[in-house]
Amino acid sequence: MPTLPQFSARLALLGCTLLATLCLPSLANSPRALQAQTVAQGFENPWAVAFVDGQRFLVTERPGRLRLVHADGRIDPPLGGLPRVDAVGQGGLLDLITDPDFARNRQLYFCYTEPGEGGANGTALARARLAADLRSLEEVQVLFRQQPKMAGRHHYGCRIVIDRKGDLYVTLGERFSGMQLAQTLDNHLGKIIRLHRDGRVPADNPFVGRASARAEIWSLGHRNPQGATIGPDGSLWVHEHGPQGGDEINRIEAGRNYGWPVITYGEQYGGGKIGAGLTQREGLEQPLHHWTPSIAPSGMAFIASDRYGPQWRGQMVVGSLKFNRIHRLVWDGNRLLADEPMQVAGLNQRVRDVREGPDGWLYVLTDASNGQLLRLIPQR
Repeated sequence: MPTLPQFSARLALLGCTLLATLCLPSLANSPRALQAQTVAQGFENPWAVAFVDGQRFLVTERPGRLRLVHADGRIDPPLGGLPRVDAVGQGGLLDLITDPDFARNRQLYFCYTEPGEGGANGTALARARLAADLRSLEEVQVLFRQQPKMAGRHHYGCRIVIDRKGDLYVTLGERFSGMQLAQTLDNHLGKIIRLHRDGRVPADNPFVGRASARAEIWSLGHRNPQGATIGPDGSLWVHEHGPQGGDEINRIEAGRNYGWPVITYGEQYGGGKIGAGLTQREGLEQPLHHWTPSIAPSGMAFIASDRYGPQWRGQMVVGSLKFNRIHRLVWDGNRLLADEPMQVAGLNQRVRDVREGPDGWLYVLTDASNGQLLRLIPQR
């Protein structure tokens, strides 16, 4: 017969299990598997999809091309007007978003690998206007250049989001060899920055006025963030690649330090500690969730529609480059209730981007030399 403490512990465990069951019954009535409908294919390593309207899309290809895509699958020739792109390694033409008032102003924002002197390069953010004939970009203006530029082929970050106030956030990788610089404020490596949409620095950015700090910085201590989105409550969520394990999801707050490379749940490629091998340290933020082993996340969105049933509204989806799949994550505030790898019939390539379209469906871009734009629907 169990003792009173043992009985209390078992009762508490039963209560937790029952609570988890009660919190997640809606999942049983949601689609347990999805299927991919091909919208268009034949892209060369596409990186981001944005929505012109209900019938047309814009897709970036990492080698440096921007394509207009039609709902019937037609892909137009590359748009003119792009700046020079240094498409080496993980770099190239990367993320793209449209302005909240795009229907009126045809404004868009994109980030890319900008070449520098002596083989150096770095992430840059530009804005432009889509021409009325949809064949080129006009009034291209570079709003931001990551400093310093470095020689290398890795860790550019480069996801863009706009918050409810209309400000821009851009994720910036630490360029791999610059990992230690993610902890200092005199550079943009391993940072998230915040700008007004005209490129000005908001006066309430957390490091404005601090000596030797870059005023654009919103948060620091990041490795290679390739997913970012605004949550249902207006907060900024970001995920980033760990080294070997330790992929993270964080809810980003102004001025906070997210730890890389001082703390991490990952390890050196091939094994071994990173630095002192710490996973926690006072003053450094813990991830809300981490994948160890790694799933190589890319793309991130919250579901706002009822296309998959009302139970899915407010849930998060994240793409996996490594496993050719998406993950559905259920949150209660900052507490993760479920992380479910979703079955998607017909999804057989690396997932680079995940976005919800204006029609409420999820759209996925696959990272391949014959990449696809897919629409995800419940499997029949």
